[in-house]
Amino acid sequence: MRLALRDTLAVRHAKLRDRLRAASLDALVVTHLPNLFYLTNFAGTAGIAVVTADRLHLIVDFRYNAAVNDLQASPHASPDTEVVPVDRSYDESLVDLLKRLNLPRVGVEGSNLTLVRCYRVAKRLNAKVQVDDTPPSGSVGGITLVSTDEVVERLRLVKDDHEIEMLRRGGQMLSQVAVEVIQDAREGMTEQELAAKIDWRIKSAGFERCSFETIVASGPNSAQPHAHAGERVLAAGDLVVLDFGGVYGGYCVDLTRTVALGKPDAEMQRVYHAVLEAQNAAIAASKAGVRAGDIDAAARQALGRHDLAKAFGHSTGHGLGVEIHEAPRVGPRREATADAPAPPDDLIEPGMVFTIEPGAYIPGWGGVRIEDDVLVTEEGVEMLTNVPRQLRAS
Repeated sequence: MRLALRDTLAVRHAKLRDRLRAASLDALVVTHLPNLFYLTNFAGTAGIAVVTADRLHLIVDFRYNAAVNDLQASPHASPDTEVVPVDRSYDESLVDLLKRLNLPRVGVEGSNLTLVRCYRVAKRLNAKVQVDDTPPSGSVGGITLVSTDEVVERLRLVKDDHEIEMLRRGGQMLSQVAVEVIQDAREGMTEQELAAKIDWRIKSAGFERCSFETIVASGPNSAQPHAHAGERVLAAGDLVVLDFGGVYGGYCVDLTRTVALGKPDAEMQRVYHAVLEAQNAAIAASKAGVRAGDIDAAARQALGRHDLAKAFGHSTGHGLGVEIHEAPRVGPRREATADAPAPPDDLIEPGMVFTIEPGAYIPGWGGVRIEDDVLVTEEGVEMLTNVPRQLRAS
């Protein structure tokens, strides 16, 4: 795996510590595995990091001892890191570590750590728990566990040079795969057969794995945005939505093309070109300083001009990185309600990477989606995927 260098991790740690100081936190317990990878290069299926003002404590169990030791002896080592072996369980090791550190305000990842687990840890620490801006109440212990929201994820919004390199290379590789995949779509094969061939091409191209379950949706199934590849046989006259992605260097890329089996009729061409117009409009709107909702609105307005606005029900795009779906959300602006303020609509900045994937889905007829990955730059956007976008007929 192509990993970030030690100096790159050091910069990420410094930015995180700035955020912890701003939030009056003495430490952050990182339990979300994508965040753990982002901070340490550790890619196991279990682990915890505790980030303090001057150290990162990495808790791992016996299965990963050799891998972590090799990692920490390499140029990709997590700096200023103490490896803490799990003795009995992860939570017991976490409690022992927090007792040893004896820091008063410790953040936990509220979107990842369950309430049951959080309160179990708090009970063992004799700690208070703060789940919002309200002062904590309950135990009189010296430690307060403070629920945080997307502290590391907000750092991941703007990609550093290493991340851009991984996403750029991944986009190039996926584009090469896509050219072959489009040629693979033939009458007589099942959706499952084509999906298996796509998965094989992705792994054969040098990706670590597929970044999500490959979508092959043919004929009326293409009206389902996230259809599962099934036993339906591809037939003449079908539109076929092909949505697939891979993970390169720990980073996810994603691409969709829609192909026609046989000569597309006038309605297929009309819907396809409306979606392509919407994608072009959204790409043109993608620039630093706009809101994510403005990009989404550009796509919807284009589809509306073709009476297809109601056929587009999902967001125009999503962020890409160590997760296949992450911030920014490129979707409609959400309004405030009587119970809650409107969620933030991300301001687009240079270094953000996200998909542009408008679609139109007509039940009983079929659907079209076209998706590419873009990197926002100071000048505009760079297309990370590069595959012909005309409606291909087999």
